[in-house]
Amino acid sequence: MPTAEKRAILDELTEKLKSSSALYIAKYSGMSVPEVNELRGAFRKGDIRFKVYKNKLVKLAMEEVGGYDDIIPSLVEQNAFAFVDEELSAPAKVLKDFIKDNNKPEFKAAIVDGDFYGADKLDVLAAMKSKNEIVGDILGLLMAPLSNVVGALESQGSNLVGAVKTIAEKGEE
Repeated sequence: MPTAEKRAILDELTEKLKSSSALYIAKYSGMSVPEVNELRGAFRKGDIRFKVYKNKLVKLAMEEVGGYDDIIPSLVEQNAFAFVDEELSAPAKVLKDFIKDNNKPEFKAAIVDGDFYGADKLDVLAAMKSKNEIVGDILGLLMAPLSNVVGALESQGSNLVGAVKTIAEKGEE
């Protein structure tokens, strides 16, 4: 591959690393072409960019961007890379489901929001809630006391209205 092509791929990788909030690495050796295609399809459904790159180019891009020192030792053998912007746990969920059914690929490591997760942390990553789920939980927690206050005011208000009506009715008698 000419140097210009390598530079273009390096630029692409650098941009993906800068714009992604998470990077997952999976060893795909030993997988058949249909299995790889099925895995790519599963990632595509989740709107996750999943691609095979040469480890050397990924390492150069990581060194250029910085902050990937912990994951660089994972860049051995045949690897595929998943880049994520929003749903940081989505690749872990896809990998976990696929591995459960096929025993492949091998999850190697991930960097999620700057934190390193080793090969033994796939279950932890898959159990993480998405940002939308977390926002929903927070809103639910914030709304619960408000609902309780509104409910209490409504019940107090109805008691108050009932008491006023009773007093008014007794006053008319």
